[in-house]
Amino acid sequence: MIDSLKVFAALLIILHHLSSYGQIAQDAGTVLPRLMTWLFEYGRYAVQIFLVMAGYLAAQSLTRYANVKFSANGLLKVILNRYLRLFAPYTAALILTIACAYIARFWVNDEFVGETETLSQFLAHLFFIQGILGLDSISAGAWYIAIDWQLYSVLAILLISFPGYQAVIWVISALAVASLLFFNRSGLYEAYFIYFIGSYGLGVLAYLGKCFDNQSVNRLAKIALVLIGLIIAISSFQEIWLRNFLAWFVAIALLLWGHKTYPLMEGSGNSPMLKVIAWGSQRSYCAFLIHFALILLANTLYIATGMHAHESGVLAIALMLGVVACSTIAANYLYRWIEVPALRLKI
Repeated sequence: MIDSLKVFAALLIILHHLSSYGQIAQDAGTVLPRLMTWLFEYGRYAVQIFLVMAGYLAAQSLTRYANVKFSANGLLKVILNRYLRLFAPYTAALILTIACAYIARFWVNDEFVGETETLSQFLAHLFFIQGILGLDSISAGAWYIAIDWQLYSVLAILLISFPGYQAVIWVISALAVASLLFFNRSGLYEAYFIYFIGSYGLGVLAYLGKCFDNQSVNRLAKIALVLIGLIIAISSFQEIWLRNFLAWFVAIALLLWGHKTYPLMEGSGNSPMLKVIAWGSQRSYCAFLIHFALILLANTLYIATGMHAHESGVLAIALMLGVVACSTIAANYLYRWIEVPALRLKI
């Protein structure tokens, strides 16, 4: 379930960005206007899937400290190790994006290419504070990595510092409701964890409701999920927010099936499709990081070679498919050469 959602969400966000940036997106829209419009309008909802899964997996990682004696040094170590886990492939993708943007500026006159990156902008990205400082993003997905670290850090503080998970569930639920009904509806907070903790918190509750080894915590987390679902439904009488419903449904799906293992591991056969899903899931983070650089290159190729003069939607779609394929290949090498070796970077 989780691996399938990872692959689907990564593909959807790549297609969303392909439908949003550059001449390729404009020309592809002449052939498939409805599909391109749908990807532009609703493809961004893949972020909700990512956030709910991130909360679920973060809770899975952090609840192993439930019975460990609290240590400030231990807590800091967990937070810094999360930073190191994200850092290496993220930095490599940033450098590649900067190089591709430099090439693109010779031919592509479009806002999405951005201005020449500055050293302070690059350093802000390395420390995940570019959004807080109000700096332009170097890559389309850079903001998400910064938010992920903020959310993980807040959750680590809650789950490691306070052993009474019943109280933590109410805190997470209150933060989630506040986010879904207020903070997530204002762009003023989008550089901070409070904007996104609604979806993230639903993922945390889904894990605590099913997989945590304490029945009272399981029951309370399930009750909190149901209550939040009711609040989302009641709030829709004022205004319907589809992303809130999507996040809740993904959380319920994870509650029901998130703990299921592969049939392959249960001895029911060797499915090529399951192998593809497992392979793609491992590389989904790298694909998310690297695809924007390839969108820059594809638009550069489209304009520099004069293909854009034909205003051919078929050529544009072919290039879009090429970006998806190249993102998959590039993600494989980024995963094997950077992400896997970097797993040894731990405090």
